[in-house]
Amino acid sequence: MSSPVAAISIQGLIKDFAITLRGVKLRAVDTLNLEVAEGQVYGLLGPNGSGKSTTIKIILGLLGPTHGEVKVFGVPSGRVEARCKVGYLPEAPYFYRYLSGRELVRFYARVCGVKKPTLKARVDEVIDWVGLSGAAERRVGTYSKGMLQRIGLAQALVHDPKLIVLDEPTAGVDPVGSAEMCELIRKLKNQGKTVLITSHLLAQIEDVCDRVAILDRGRLMIEGAVGDLVGKRDRQALIVDPLPPEDLAALKVWLEERGHHLNAVEQPRARLDQVFLDHVARR
Repeated sequence: MSSPVAAISIQGLIKDFAITLRGVKLRAVDTLNLEVAEGQVYGLLGPNGSGKSTTIKIILGLLGPTHGEVKVFGVPSGRVEARCKVGYLPEAPYFYRYLSGRELVRFYARVCGVKKPTLKARVDEVIDWVGLSGAAERRVGTYSKGMLQRIGLAQALVHDPKLIVLDEPTAGVDPVGSAEMCELIRKLKNQGKTVLITSHLLAQIEDVCDRVAILDRGRLMIEGAVGDLVGKRDRQALIVDPLPPEDLAALKVWLEERGHHLNAVEQPRARLDQVFLDHVARR
């Protein structure tokens, strides 16, 4: 029985850029090996200049590798067949401001080859799915940053791709818009889509991603499931009702008698982004 084809397979990827007329080269990606299974939400992390954008451009077929191989569902990324299965939302999308949201999505649907008999229904479906039915007739030039990201997601989904690449999808978006985008990403996963996402908001990545890879200077530093990377296996946390001082002292003695140490006593904290969302959403 053959193993399933990965959504993205990167083998020995190297990308060099010539930076001087004398042939001096900058290595943007250095022998990268990576595999993204179908149906995952996968986070690609790293500081500026780590090679994330170059890797994404090669996956999308916008750049060719210097060495190595990149495949999308088993098809080399440079071939048109691979791009037909991919939807892309860039970090700073530029849309025609004079078009309405519906006209914009219809335009991209036609570019992506959506058949005319199903075009209108599909455009209406994705606009409703991202929550912009009420603003679909407004010009894109009047949209907020969050609305632009959602209409951008609609155009990325209109041709029903199997892989969606999101480059900083919540950059410059307020916490409410960011939470809405995260919820849409979870819905995409529930539909069986594969999502590759880059972000500098690590809390967001932790919330939505199954696995992450961290790049630095073009090299893969670490890769794995989010729970495995952030969990501290040499510690355990017990959450109990508030203890009076005498009970806390007795607990400490009990632990020491058994060879353990009470390292810290802390009050559990809610994350700030959740506190903000609770109050804003309630209002």
